[in-house]
Amino acid sequence: MNNFKKVSLALALILGLSSCANDKASKDQSKEETAKTQASETIKIGVVGEKNEIWEEVIKRYEKATGKKAELVKFSDYIQPNEALVSGDIDLNSYQHYKFLDEFNQSQGEEKIVAIADTMLAPLGFYSKKIKSLDELKEKDKIAISNDPSNGSRALFLLQSAGIIKVKGNPGEIISLENITENPKNLEFIEMDAAQTPRSLDDVVAAAVNDNFALDSGLSPKKDAIYLENPENPDSKIYINVIAARKEDKDNEAYKELVKYYQTDETKKDYDKYTNGAWIASWK
Repeated sequence: MNNFKKVSLALALILGLSSCANDKASKDQSKEETAKTQASETIKIGVVGEKNEIWEEVIKRYEKATGKKAELVKFSDYIQPNEALVSGDIDLNSYQHYKFLDEFNQSQGEEKIVAIADTMLAPLGFYSKKIKSLDELKEKDKIAISNDPSNGSRALFLLQSAGIIKVKGNPGEIISLENITENPKNLEFIEMDAAQTPRSLDDVVAAAVNDNFALDSGLSPKKDAIYLENPENPDSKIYINVIAARKEDKDNEAYKELVKYYQTDETKKDYDKYTNGAWIASWK
């Protein structure tokens, strides 16, 4: 091999090694920058309603212990938080139970959102300004229930458990007013957005109100509900609330870390403090 070829080969080897070194350095730097970015990012959690003291306390403990940031993004209905999660506007949401989540994924034609942790059971209740018991319902009284399939069905099954009506189907299934097989008092059902049910109490005899909207309206499930879902009923398991993430983020370590600061004895105490014991912890 002549000197020119030897020099050329040496230069090629040097350039090749230099390129590999640069590539490695670039990748390492990229990984480091990504890690720093992930560590500095604020985790955005979608919630429904204005009263979110439980999550506010969790975030305080999380930020104090880790130096990381998390913030709540508040929504006024049950539709937006899942849409915002899928679009990437938020990182997690915490407002829905398993049944509602399953229905959302079915509507999408695929599993886009998954539960990464259980939170609590918030019993559905019937409230009234006019009667003290569902047994006091009279002929053609008006009853307000949610118009979303999950909570509307839940309200009808709850009325069945109280012996007021009979329906065709099993708890957890999606049913409608057409599935009512017996309605001895010919009750009139008014379907509306779940957020509106507390406001309907002046216009109807009774309304099925989800726990978060009851609390937002100053109603206490334990004190004010005239009939409350039994948390010991096995049928209630599908109504356990969850922390949800996009499917591709189900193993995200940052989100798992935040969950650890939620599923604590401190949070259970906050349930008693802020909801008067209405929320029941559902994690083991």
